[in-house]
Amino acid sequence: MTSSEPGDPLGALLDRARTALSGVPREALGREKTPRWRAPRIVRAGSAWHVGVLLIDDDAVYATAEVLRAAAPVRRGYAAESARARAERRAQASRGGFGDGETVHVGWTPIDVATVSAGGSSGPLALIDGVPSVRWSAAGGFTPLSGYLDERIALLRQGLGD
Repeated sequence: MTSSEPGDPLGALLDRARTALSGVPREALGREKTPRWRAPRIVRAGSAWHVGVLLIDDDAVYATAEVLRAAAPVRRGYAAESARARAERRAQASRGGFGDGETVHVGWTPIDVATVSAGGSSGPLALIDGVPSVRWSAAGGFTPLSGYLDERIALLRQGLGD
């Protein structure tokens, strides 16, 4: 776990979130891999806590993208090409070694926490009037990160029966 610098409100919030997430199960991070002679697959690239639009691990934060559940390939007729594409993505995760039903995050992007702490923005995070903030939807505005993390972590812990 990283330790925040004095006067770094974003680092302090992330450290506090990591502490609060202790005991909450993590979800898998996957990367696409296209071997030369085999079918494309999604391989394991770590794990992180899924907290809304953020993926938080011990020393980094990522913006979410595609979320899927691994599933062994099966032959079916599909009414829509999009359903066929989703099934293929699930099968790629299965071929990459994820268990059936395991949640996998793919296409996530690193968030530059130092840039945000310095007053910039990265992914869904920004420093707005000195307050670490998050944009939880592409069409939405920014909201203070502190309340967002508190609410999302409480929901995750509630799901555990805490």
